[in-house]
Amino acid sequence: MMKVSRRVFLHLATSAVMLPTVATGASTSYPTRPVHLLVGYAAGGPLDISARLIGQWLSEHLGQPFIIENRPGGGSNLATETVVRAPPDGYTLLEISASNAWNAGLYDNLSFNFIHDIVPIAGVRRSGGVLEVNPAFPARSVLEFIAYAKANPGKVNVASAGAGSAPHLFAVLFKTMTGVDFALVNYRGSGPALPDLIGGQVHAMFDVVSSSVGHIRAGRLRPLAVTTAAPLDVLPDIPPIGNFVPGYEASSWDGIGAPANTPPEIVAIISKEVNAALRDPSFKARLADLGVEPFPISPAELSQYIVEYTEKWGKVIRAADIKPE
Repeated sequence: MMKVSRRVFLHLATSAVMLPTVATGASTSYPTRPVHLLVGYAAGGPLDISARLIGQWLSEHLGQPFIIENRPGGGSNLATETVVRAPPDGYTLLEISASNAWNAGLYDNLSFNFIHDIVPIAGVRRSGGVLEVNPAFPARSVLEFIAYAKANPGKVNVASAGAGSAPHLFAVLFKTMTGVDFALVNYRGSGPALPDLIGGQVHAMFDVVSSSVGHIRAGRLRPLAVTTAAPLDVLPDIPPIGNFVPGYEASSWDGIGAPANTPPEIVAIISKEVNAALRDPSFKARLADLGVEPFPISPAELSQYIVEYTEKWGKVIRAADIKPE
């Protein structure tokens, strides 16, 4: 999990619910009272920080507090179910993410259908992954990594942040597309996995960039390639895995959703303000500081993206028979 300083976290936690002195661009009909934005993970994590950043912007530009509520549990399923059952009036929103799409394949008996029961409103950020190795590992490129793993089947240990996590799924997709045989070592998050990778207890990891970029810049880890289709601004000199494994692409994302049947005019108001934030240089700079990139997209485009994303990763999850821990 990405570490965030206490000072930054407290600033976001406070400012996300503060009202501005002057509300700009506020609608006369929405919102007229505080809005609750539910996050399915604990405070201080990547999704929570993303929600607090956009919550602060929406509070300032729509004239009502956007209150962040953390409802961890079931890989975000608890928060999702709460929002699904909420009135579709725009006052209970969900910080939607790649986890929601993955959960459709991971869990067999969910009480909701994410695609049908949540209306996507806006994307906030996208986060790529990076194939990184301990500096002592012999491979210095993706092709060398594949060759070494094939020459040493089952002997390369690749850290994972747990079954169904981004590092786990990104690694499984790589195994599927390359035919290499490496051992996946599950940890409870990137936080405990990274020290073992740096210490040499495991050899490699397909971590989210935001968790690892500090270690990469400090020379404690060597990046071989990013998981996105194009190079990332935060690691501009690192090539995509797809340059060597055609068709490979993996990234996580988050945004804002609402219960199905939320009025389209409310969806449009929130979408407009979120996308305004993603064009704002200072907001974009704050995302860059976190090692992520803005994800500007319309509600209709986001809806289609989620359908395709869910289908893609559902196939990966079912083929590998991945079950939540």
